[in-house]
Amino acid sequence: MSNNTTTDEAVIRELIEDWAKAVRAKDFDRILAHHSAEVLMFDVPPPLESKGIEAYRETWDLFYSAQPDPIAFDIQRMNVVAGSDVAFVAALMRCAEKGRNGERITLDFRLTVGLRKINGHWIILHEHHSVPAT
Repeated sequence: MSNNTTTDEAVIRELIEDWAKAVRAKDFDRILAHHSAEVLMFDVPPPLESKGIEAYRETWDLFYSAQPDPIAFDIQRMNVVAGSDVAFVAALMRCAEKGRNGERITLDFRLTVGLRKINGHWIILHEHHSVPAT
């Protein structure tokens, strides 16, 4: 593994960790900071896909409406693989949702992120959240 690959993987890991912190803080500017204007997201709740940064931004309103405080959006395990201009993140994550009686229910989910290095910066082009089918 080259030093550039190691450095890129560390930068991407920090980017994803900062993004998760921004989600917990409800900091929309930081949530969107490293996403492409043309981002494509596949999510667990509808819509099935969100295209573009505005549609992506709107998905967070739904997310927060279902979240008990404090917001949980925690990385349980993360793997990063980076090439010279394309990278992938695969992570197991944990959040929570409100139960019928307002109780906190833990929700484990999977996260896959595709990034591209553009003008020296890693940009998220694709984000995919999923849960195992029951």
